[in-house]
Amino acid sequence: MKPNFLSANKNYSAINIGKLSDVKNYSLIHPKLGIEIKGKVFVKEATNASGTEISFTTLAPKSDIGYFHIHTKDEETYIILRGSGMFQIDDDCFPIEEGSVVRVAPEGARNIYNSSDEEMLFVCIQSKANSLEEHTTDDGKRVQKDPLWFK
Repeated sequence: MKPNFLSANKNYSAINIGKLSDVKNYSLIHPKLGIEIKGKVFVKEATNASGTEISFTTLAPKSDIGYFHIHTKDEETYIILRGSGMFQIDDDCFPIEEGSVVRVAPEGARNIYNSSDEEMLFVCIQSKANSLEEHTTDDGKRVQKDPLWFK
């Protein structure tokens, strides 16, 4: 399964990965581990992103992502959309649930465990640590009155 192309121009690209309940139908071969990962879709390439990698992942009940990992340059922010479980970073382990947001520094060894009887769904946003020079409101600049074509 691949994301569906919606639209693109020099200043944007848009895709649709489908209903979030369908993320479990995606799969990929992990480039470093060489194993099939089911229930995961990356969108960096499909959107031509240059500053972030975003993935959507499902975890079956009573399972984890299968490996602890670290990064050398990138931090990750995990947003739990559905389900509950445990998140481990180094020697710390704490409960997570729908609405939990966890940022992990590159050198933090991490893993997620779905302790529930239901599928877990989360988004992971990966970006280079310390690369955000200005947050959105400082970086934004209004260029014209909003055309509101969709009204």
